[in-house]
Amino acid sequence: MGFLAVGINHRTAPVSLRETVSFTPEQQIPALQDIQQLQGVQEAAILSTCNRTEVYLYGETESPAIIAWLGQFHRADYEMLHEHAYSHEGQEAIRHIMRVACGLDSLVLGEPQILGQMKSTYAVAQEAGSIHGPLSRMFQNVFTTAKTVRTQTAIGENPVSVAFAAVSLAKQIFANLKDNTALLVGAGETIELVAQHLREQGIGKIVIANRTLERALNLADKYNAEAILLADIPEYLHRADIVIASTASQLPILGKGAVERALKARRHSPMFMVDIAVPRDIEPEVGDLADVYLYSVDDLKAVIEDNVRSRQEAAQEAEQLIVKGAENFLALMRSLDAVDVVRHYREQAQEIQAQELQKALKMLENGKAPEQVLQQLARGLTNKLIHTPCVQLRKAGENGETTKLDWARELLTQD
Repeated sequence: MGFLAVGINHRTAPVSLRETVSFTPEQQIPALQDIQQLQGVQEAAILSTCNRTEVYLYGETESPAIIAWLGQFHRADYEMLHEHAYSHEGQEAIRHIMRVACGLDSLVLGEPQILGQMKSTYAVAQEAGSIHGPLSRMFQNVFTTAKTVRTQTAIGENPVSVAFAAVSLAKQIFANLKDNTALLVGAGETIELVAQHLREQGIGKIVIANRTLERALNLADKYNAEAILLADIPEYLHRADIVIASTASQLPILGKGAVERALKARRHSPMFMVDIAVPRDIEPEVGDLADVYLYSVDDLKAVIEDNVRSRQEAAQEAEQLIVKGAENFLALMRSLDAVDVVRHYREQAQEIQAQELQKALKMLENGKAPEQVLQQLARGLTNKLIHTPCVQLRKAGENGETTKLDWARELLTQD
């Protein structure tokens, strides 16, 4: 019996293949019920995200059988899957799952969302009834190790996304964002992430400007913001302490003249501006103005690179914690194995005791002398209790298994 992890991810497989073998929420329970029908599979769980699909198992099965099942379930080509898949067994499987849960195997090093996805994987497996023993205990240990990594290292402290880096820089310039207004130019994915981070940091007000008002309104409703058209920016610009722009415009949307007029209306109160767009949304000359802090996407990349290096250092610490976590879990499993062996041995001894006691009671009922009955009881107990160990010891001696003999000497003798 052992642990097995089989899958593909963003490093090993193209998105076209990852899409083919991904599991929708509705597919996961039927898939788990199906995979348990495979010979040797005792427990199973499936992690499926945009960047990876992985199957975690406990039992007596091998990776080719799981890859074949994965291909059959999704009607994907086995050879292609086999070419891009990876597998880990035993302790390496446990370490791999821990690394995934801690974000060490993610596209963005140290990202925290994967731990929540891993917990959902466990919950779905519980609902499907496909996890109950060693695999369940392993997941609990994985969650404990991930928590230790988060609390004892800086793996998730420094932002490594453009949106988060922009908001972090804003926090460095403005002590309390609840007193500030942010103007977000554009309504795409990056701007939505910026709006999310600003709300999490307690921003006072958000205004979203976009070429089409409908998209701006949809985003504004989501983040309790105000929606305007790009053409309305001159009327709002002087109110903005923070301006973050990310559109697909081929020409600058904010020029030096418009920003100068806004600064004058603000009585030269500082403005923090971030231009994430390529090509630029804000004319570079705006950065020459005395009361403007203008950052380009290249400036943010430098911040992100520094933070990535910091996370990489934290990742090295995390790897050590993962090694320790895996070793502790395997030690726990071994101790549980020992408990099972002791329980089984005790049950056998108690069964022998009951049998010999019944024989002794019958001998007494038949009028046998108590001394004779006691001698027979002691002899019967001794012979049956030592029979199996003696047979195995003779075999070990014949086969030259000295390690077994040394263990037996330590276990069975009092000297």
